[in-house]
Amino acid sequence: METNCIYLPYQQTGAFSNIVIDYLQQHENLVPFYTHAPNVEGIKNAIQARRQFPTDRKLLVAQLRSQYAHHQLAPLQEAYLQQLLQENTFTICTAHQPNIFTGHLYFIYKILHAIKLADTLRKQLPDNNFVPVYYMGSEDADLDELGHITIDGKEYKWNTKQTGAVGRMKVDKTFISLMDEMAGQLTIHPYGNELIMLLKSSYKEGITIQEATLALVQELFKDFGLLVLIPDNASLKQPFNTVVKRELQTQFSFPLVQKTTEELSQHYKVQAGGRPINLFYLLDDKRERIEKDGENYVVVNSTKQWNETALLAEVDEHPERFSTNVILRGVFQEMILPNVAFIGGGGEIAYWLELKRVFEACNVPFPVLVLRNSFMLADTKQQLVAKKLGFDLQDLFPPVDALVNSIVKKNSEVQLSLLEEKQMLEALYVRMQNISNAIDVSLTNHVKALHIRHAHQLTELEKKMLRAEKRKYEAQRRQITKVKAQLFPNNSLQERVDNFSKYYSLHGKGSLRQLYEASLSLEQEFCILAQ
Repeated sequence: METNCIYLPYQQTGAFSNIVIDYLQQHENLVPFYTHAPNVEGIKNAIQARRQFPTDRKLLVAQLRSQYAHHQLAPLQEAYLQQLLQENTFTICTAHQPNIFTGHLYFIYKILHAIKLADTLRKQLPDNNFVPVYYMGSEDADLDELGHITIDGKEYKWNTKQTGAVGRMKVDKTFISLMDEMAGQLTIHPYGNELIMLLKSSYKEGITIQEATLALVQELFKDFGLLVLIPDNASLKQPFNTVVKRELQTQFSFPLVQKTTEELSQHYKVQAGGRPINLFYLLDDKRERIEKDGENYVVVNSTKQWNETALLAEVDEHPERFSTNVILRGVFQEMILPNVAFIGGGGEIAYWLELKRVFEACNVPFPVLVLRNSFMLADTKQQLVAKKLGFDLQDLFPPVDALVNSIVKKNSEVQLSLLEEKQMLEALYVRMQNISNAIDVSLTNHVKALHIRHAHQLTELEKKMLRAEKRKYEAQRRQITKVKAQLFPNNSLQERVDNFSKYYSLHGKGSLRQLYEASLSLEQEFCILAQ
């Protein structure tokens, strides 16, 4: 499959926030909010910091092997597991919830970026080993967010009555019927049957969503050596008990994040913020906030409550029942992994920039933050349409109206700009101002008002001329509107709307290798992948 990669700066897309663009450019406003720059030197510094922090590597490898007990490890995965026991091995981590069928395309992009960065660093820093890890945020309880996908404009939603952490929910009959419905759309493509078989072998009735997600990700990425970590586990959480108890007793994280967000908000729109207690209580069908009520602690929307002594005993006896929110999740992740780089989307980078003080308070190393790779996938037909209309693919980011205006101005044989006339009007009113001032300076405001009114009328005339001429280009408008809807569904980037299944059903597993080859490591540029 022949491909062409076009890389461009993220700011050129207009699709990323100011805080993300400034982070990529290492703007001085953000330097206080991270520890290591997103470059090789930053990775080296992160390695030095990690060497000073004790990681229970035996526990980590034992739990990974337990999670893979029913899966055949690829040779590279086995090699990486053995390397993780060595002090010169570090992880490159990305994290995401177990969206059904992987959710949006950026799920795939994040994982491939972790793999590519690990492979690149292994060559650049040969004295160390680097292992790519997908950390599964399976305790998220937002089924409205995780329980649907879009394939070529059609939405598929899992309608289940289950509640609580999505990762602990089980594949049921409605889930199975959802795959049958998807098959009708996907099996018309060359690799559609292969994909449906892959999904059905992963999502078997009765297993949990986190187990099914592990199975699917394993089949997609095992040959790349990716390891999946499901942290919803008493053994992994037990070392984190010290932080959980501190949060319950002192609510230490909230004021630290508040202070940081106050500083960040001087320049940027801030996201997270957290709560006085940034922990949930987790049972199989519930994940609810823990709050303090006088001297007691309560679980919202339940009858559960404890005094401090009883709650701390609960932490010791059942660490698996305590779940972090976004404020403490990263600290837990970095405690259990020998991690040096975290790969996240724009929103994730923005809230991680609020967490440095929390990490410092826990004496946990802060990783290098790397913005995940982004792609726009364009097929041959879309490229031909764009070229016929006079555009390169990288020209297609502006709105439809702006693109149509560009087509009209480029191809129209009549005058559509009144720039020269506006300049003449400007010169005329300069003369009139001088004449009126010589007679009576009180006429100045009247002349200015006339100037403003006539300049406005010329601008309005220019707009009407353009609208009248645009009516001759309705065919081109329809074409550009169609291409824009394909490349920017819902006026957003593809990766924030589409699911990977459309592309897998068209190109097969080779599409993952193609994306891997196009993936960057630390260069931090947007990629247009022309297929």
